[in-house]
Amino acid sequence: MELTCSRCHQTVQAGDCFCPVCGLPQIVYTADAAAGVGQPERWNEAVRDAGAIDWKPALRSALTLAVPTGILCAELTRIGLIGPLLMPVAAAWVVALYVRKQRPAWITMGAGARIGLVTGILGSWTAAWTTGITLYAQRFWLHQGKAFDDLWQEQVNQVSQQLSSMGFDAQKVAFNKALMLAPEGRAGSALFDSALLGIILLAFAVGGGALGARILGRPRRSEN
Repeated sequence: MELTCSRCHQTVQAGDCFCPVCGLPQIVYTADAAAGVGQPERWNEAVRDAGAIDWKPALRSALTLAVPTGILCAELTRIGLIGPLLMPVAAAWVVALYVRKQRPAWITMGAGARIGLVTGILGSWTAAWTTGITLYAQRFWLHQGKAFDDLWQEQVNQVSQQLSSMGFDAQKVAFNKALMLAPEGRAGSALFDSALLGIILLAFAVGGGALGARILGRPRRSEN
């Protein structure tokens, strides 16, 4: 009886753990397994191999793409959501580069999500450092501190006016306004924004890595 792959329907040899065409792990039955004795160990080993990650090439690809992507995310986030949307693309690209070097070229969604997680960590840290260095350079090297102060003052005043119009207690509004205008409040706000950006980039990277693995794992149509 001819054995075929359940994904690409190409011929598979009886002892193959993976499909030689698409790389899908194959269930290998033995006489004992067919009789209900024991487990198909080759299948278990194949699944473990497909879900395992060779981190050396994965980290190399992640570093190559995560660092420039983190820098772009930090700069482009100021003009919209285009910055964070670059991270899932980078994570999926890292997965594609990793899979291209593997034999067989197949990966699980869980492994793709883990590669995306590492890519997101590297990218989010790069974005945070880039944001901090950029703000420091603009304030102290380019002497744009007054422009930052005036913009922050205007934003705090607008928020305070909105809260007052919504019926919030005037004393609490005044207290929050004074807190936000204080150096500690401004530093806390900047730290919160950086942390929020990092969390968003991390979540997007995990999703991008899993999606990249899912796309690469789609069945290949038979050429026949």
